[in-house]
Amino acid sequence: MKTFFQTDDAWSGLILRVVLGTVMFAHGAQKLLGWYGGNGFDATMGFFTGSMGIPWILAFLVVLGESFGALALIAGFLTRLAAFGIASIMVGAIGMVHWQHGFFMNWFGNGESGEGFEYHLLALGMSLSLLITGPGKWSLDGVISNQIKE
Repeated sequence: MKTFFQTDDAWSGLILRVVLGTVMFAHGAQKLLGWYGGNGFDATMGFFTGSMGIPWILAFLVVLGESFGALALIAGFLTRLAAFGIASIMVGAIGMVHWQHGFFMNWFGNGESGEGFEYHLLALGMSLSLLITGPGKWSLDGVISNQIKE
């Protein structure tokens, strides 16, 4: 259990988790709360389960991962679990939606509709890095790790 919470005191973990958590929370807040031009929980669940054919439990986990998982990352709480969740969401997004549109995002809205997977690949890389190294400096996981007897 100590290994799950263990981390070093590196700034890199802090920077990775706060930036990734902030970006992911904005996307989660769109899905959960309808903030930032999002559709909110009911519409998101309806789209995921109806239009995309995703089982409701997976759709629910996506919304939870992008919202509460992102907040957990920012706090450095259950960092490896939250990072695994976000990595899984990014793999699913690449495979189900974005792979067919190629690598690049559609920055200027010209060309085919849809976005490539470059953003998702960055988030996946950040998640995997946190999964391996842990949350870094100023994390609740670090506090928990120091309290666990070996």
